[in-house]
Amino acid sequence: MAQFDVHKNPDNSTNSAVPFLLDVQADLLENLATRVVVPLYSASAFGALAKHLNPKFKINRKAVVMSTAELADVPVTLLGEKIINLKQEREAIIAALNFLFTGIREIQVRGKK
Repeated sequence: MAQFDVHKNPDNSTNSAVPFLLDVQADLLENLATRVVVPLYSASAFGALAKHLNPKFKINRKAVVMSTAELADVPVTLLGEKIINLKQEREAIIAALNFLFTGIREIQVRGKK
């Protein structure tokens, strides 16, 4: 498991609206029995986006929205199949998490604003 891996949501009661779970936990903590994940909702099931908090991505040609405020821990054994890794979206993901925790819209990344 790696940070920014996207997994299928194995829960049949929620996976039509939330098809994927995004792993946001640091790789350094890979030995824990749980991973911190953020649900990725189908864009059509999400509704209005909160600027800075809900970035959109495409996974397998499907538009999804990161529901940052709903992050949770999930036992590793319950995570579904890995679909893709979103490390190319790192800045947007970290910015949304930063906004959730600090209310600050921009962070300095590698000497850039």
